Amino acid sequence: MPDDAPFLPRTAAPTTPRPVPSWAKKKPPKSKAATRTKVTARKYHAPQDPHEHAHKIAENVIETWYQSFGGSSIDVPLGTVAALALLRNRTGLDDWILNLQPSQLPQLFKEIYLGYWIKRPDLIDRAIRLHDWAWNPDPDTQQLRAVHAVTNRAINTGLLDLTGHDDPWRRSEADVLSPLLTGLRHKSDKKWRGEYHTPAAVSDLMANMTVDKDFAKPGMSFREPAVGSGGMFRSVAQRLRDLGLNPHDFHWYGNDIDSLAAACAAVNTIIWDLGPNCFIGCANSLAPEDDYGKTLAEARDAFTQRDKAVDAATFIAATDGALRLLNKITTPKEKAPA
Repeated sequence: MPDDAPFLPRTAAPTTPRPVPSWAKKKPPKSKAATRTKVTARKYHAPQDPHEHAHKIAENVIETWYQSFGGSSIDVPLGTVAALALLRNRTGLDDWILNLQPSQLPQLFKEIYLGYWIKRPDLIDRAIRLHDWAWNPDPDTQQLRAVHAVTNRAINTGLLDLTGHDDPWRRSEADVLSPLLTGLRHKSDKKWRGEYHTPAAVSDLMANMTVDKDFAKPGMSFREPAVGSGGMFRSVAQRLRDLGLNPHDFHWYGNDIDSLAAACAAVNTIIWDLGPNCFIGCANSLAPEDDYGKTLAEARDAFTQRDKAVDAATFIAATDGALRLLNKITTPKEKAPA
């Protein structure tokens, strides 16, 4: 070919088609969002002893809270477990809760506490430290993730199996909040508070030794000046049930100088179904001027405020219904086309 000949592309040699590689035949993997399936509660092999089970739940919750960087506000994980413990277990409830998003959990907890506030406003007001964080209009995202992790861990460790029974005797077999409260608190914090909860085995033994049918008469009162989370009340109530007596027929007065412990006792009063005559206060019972008078006065005020709120809500609902009916009656109907 002459040197000045124009450049021509080289003709490609005929080729045979190559076989398609095996990896190209496979469909591309689905994204995580597309493959996400419904979460179901795993079956936890809980210890047969309910007290050991309660301690195991507390250990798992504490570990999860700090591993999730939940922060130093121990009332948040404590209030999360307390709210879940107030639920009565139903088929599919655990799976439904596990599939909630972190942002949906505060609303769930508010509804739980408000549902019991209608019945016992005094106890829910006493437990305010356990649930006031759920009303935060601008919650911390990281804290919500930790609450979500704690919720899942508590349910998967069998919390509802321990506290969700319809039978109050079954859900009073153990105190879930006591080991959680003492485990979340720093050792130095417990030391200066002088907070040492009586072990369940000891309180059960004391109740069995002192409470019998000759001693326990309906109408009598049980008073606990350092109630803690209410462990002694639980043991006495179980003893009464074993004797065929109803805790509702007795009066219960419990005070604790620590507001967080009193909050746990208030929630436990509902869980253990101690009845309408159980009152929990945050006060120094050793002070001579206070013989549960402040506790009873605060309870009366709580019921008064509840009644006012219910009356106002009823009036608003009735007024709204009347306005809708009036609007329906007075609105002119459209004329039918000729």
